[in-house]
This record gives sequence, C-alpha cells and structure tokens, in this order.
Amino acid sequence: MSDGLKDDMMAMGRAAHAAARVLRESSNDMRNAALRAAASALRARAKDILAANRKDVASAQNASAAMLDRLKLSGQSIEAMAKSLEAIAHLPDPLARQLAHWTQPNGLDISRVATPIGVIGMIYESRPNVTADAAALCIKSGNAVILRGGSDSIHSSRAIHAAMKEGLRAAGLPDACAQFVQTADRAAVGLMLEGLGGAIDLIIPRGGKSLVARVQAEARVPVLAHLEGICHVYIHEKADAGMARGIAINAKMRRTGVCGAAETLLIDRSILPTLGVAVLGDLKSAGCEIRGDGAVCASFPSARPVSEEDWRTEYLDAIIAVKAVDGAEDAIRHIETYGSHHTEAIVTDDEATAEHFLAALDSAIVLWNASTQFADGGEFGMGAEIGIGTGKLHARGPVGVEQLTTFKYVVRGTGQARP
Repeated sequence: MSDGLKDDMMAMGRAAHAAARVLRESSNDMRNAALRAAASALRARAKDILAANRKDVASAQNASAAMLDRLKLSGQSIEAMAKSLEAIAHLPDPLARQLAHWTQPNGLDISRVATPIGVIGMIYESRPNVTADAAALCIKSGNAVILRGGSDSIHSSRAIHAAMKEGLRAAGLPDACAQFVQTADRAAVGLMLEGLGGAIDLIIPRGGKSLVARVQAEARVPVLAHLEGICHVYIHEKADAGMARGIAINAKMRRTGVCGAAETLLIDRSILPTLGVAVLGDLKSAGCEIRGDGAVCASFPSARPVSEEDWRTEYLDAIIAVKAVDGAEDAIRHIETYGSHHTEAIVTDDEATAEHFLAALDSAIVLWNASTQFADGGEFGMGAEIGIGTGKLHARGPVGVEQLTTFKYVVRGTGQARP
C-alpha cells in the first residue's frame, strides 16, 4: 500500500465525517432538492454515462451472463435510476420521526428520536446503479457515504457519481456528502474496513460471496450484509396451478442474477407427477437447467441428479435445484437446513398452511403467493434499497432510508437533579 493511497483515503474519511454533521443538521427540503437535481443531472448526462458503461462492458466480455446483466446500462436503466432518486426524495423524512415519548414521575420529558448513523462505507461490485441508489438513500437519511465500486464498473460508477455531485452542489451541500473512491486498488477496501481512523460508522457490502465474506471477516466496524441469497419457492399440494406456474417461472427466470432469484424449488410429492411436471416443463422451456432428487428425476427424466452441494448453492444463473417434499413441515426443515435466511415463498390456497409457513421460517422475507423477485426495496415502497440484511440485529430485509437511521434519547428537564 502506498503512503499516497492511505493519505487520500484518510482525507476522505475526515471529509465524510465533517459532511455527516452538515447532513445531520440539514433540512429535508435541502436533501430532497439534492436528489431531484441529481435525477436531472443523470438524464442530462445519459450519453456520457452510456459511453462510460460501454468501456466497462467491453472490458468484461469474458464475464458470465449474470455479471454482464448486472453491469450493462441502457437509456431505460438510467431513467429508472433518475426515477428512483425522485421516489426517494418523495418519501417522508426519516429523521423527523419520534419513535417513543414518555414523562417520568420526576417530570423529565423523554423522547426517542431517529437520527443518522453517520458515515456509511459502501463496498459493491458489478452494479453501477448502486452508485446512485446508495448515495441517494444515504443523503435522504442524513448520512455521508464513501462509495467503493468494483473495478469492472469503475467508468460507469464515476460517471454516475458526477451526476450525484452535481445534485449536491445545486442544493448547497458539500461534495463530501457522497464521495467515490477513484482507484481500483484493493488496498482501499482494506483501509475502509479498518474504519479510516474512526470515520466510518457502518460498512455495507453488496456483491458476491467472496466480497461479503472478506468484509465480514476483516471489518473492524459494524457490517450490515447478507452473505448469499439461497431463496426457495415451495409449491404446496393445494396451490392454484396457474399461479404456481407463473410464480415459479418468474421467481427463477425473470432475472437470474439478482439475490432474490429462486435457487431451490420444493414441490409436494403428491402433485409432482402433475403440476410439478408442468412447472418443470415451463422452466426447461425457458432455458433453465433442472437438478432434481430421485423422485424429480423419475418424474422428469431430463433433470440432472442433484448433489448435496446444490442445496447450498446460489447459482445466480439459469439453474435450479428441485426436491419433492412431504408437506409443509418437510419444506420448512429443508429451508432451515440449507437456506441463507434471505427470502422464501409458499404457493398455496390453504390459508392455515400459509400462515404456518410464514410464522415458522426465520428468514428476512417470507411471501405467500408471490414471487421471490419482489425481495427489493423499490417493490416494498422504499424507493430503492442499499442492500438486504439477513442478520438478526438492526435491520433485516431491504435496507431503505428508515433502516439507515439509529436513534438517540432527547431528555428535557426543568432543573431536576438526581438525589
């Protein structure tokens, strides 16, 4: 690591710490103005952003189809980014929330109020749109952010970040509210994980398993993350056939490279020869490789035999592991054994079974008669998300503006002294 890189990163940390105070004291109107101006800048800079993205895509031609899907931008995706910023600006102020209020017998007036976390370190890989989403969510929630995108999307992310800076300046906020690490040197990540001299309050990684595992292993500051998304769809014997077929194909094949894509399909053994075979036929026709247990391979001969490792694999590709199960309890046991506590769905018309499934599973997101691909902050009405948390503390599921706040106690007295 060069002394120059360390000096630059520490300077970013100091600037972010100072900017966090400015944001904490800023008005919601000012933060919203920055986001709306940044949305306009994204639209105005669309040609430049697409040109930068073409450089990244050209350098990644040997990458997997899933990675290219995450990396490639279009005019539509830039417009979606701009609309996402406007949607975030339209959300209620997350810092204007009084979470609790009471008065003690001695007259002390106590409030628990939402407040920003401070400085967020965002480390991510192929998705350049994360640059806009993460910066916008942090600005809206009053947090400064240091963005470190992957080397494979560095040109795209730089161009998007330029639009975000334009929005900040238009609103009279400092550039340091959202900084972008300009180097692809991996040592910069290590410095962020150390906390930049105490400047960073929270690290959020978004990317592949190796990135998240490194962050969780090396970080000296709190981490909000999910290691992987091994998501399940369970088709119960009382599922509506049309609904089951539609949800299964969407959950797996709408976008195979997102963390909410279904990786395992569980089908009640009683309906495997009928509805199950129809669902598997739909998936195969859509280009999905089927890896099944013995019962699945017997009913659907073109399936490949599944391995133990398949149940633990996040494919992020057009591959799905399929198992025949003996009812909801068997499905729940399988998910608890092999799942990653991300997102699980049940398809059934039986309300009692559905409610049992929803209550029994300890995943961040559980759905009844809906695709796992709804595991997304935008689809939850959050405007966007900075990631999905699968841990037990602070935030679970999509992490939007409210999840990027903590709280403090504000105590108002009239001269009380403790005896």
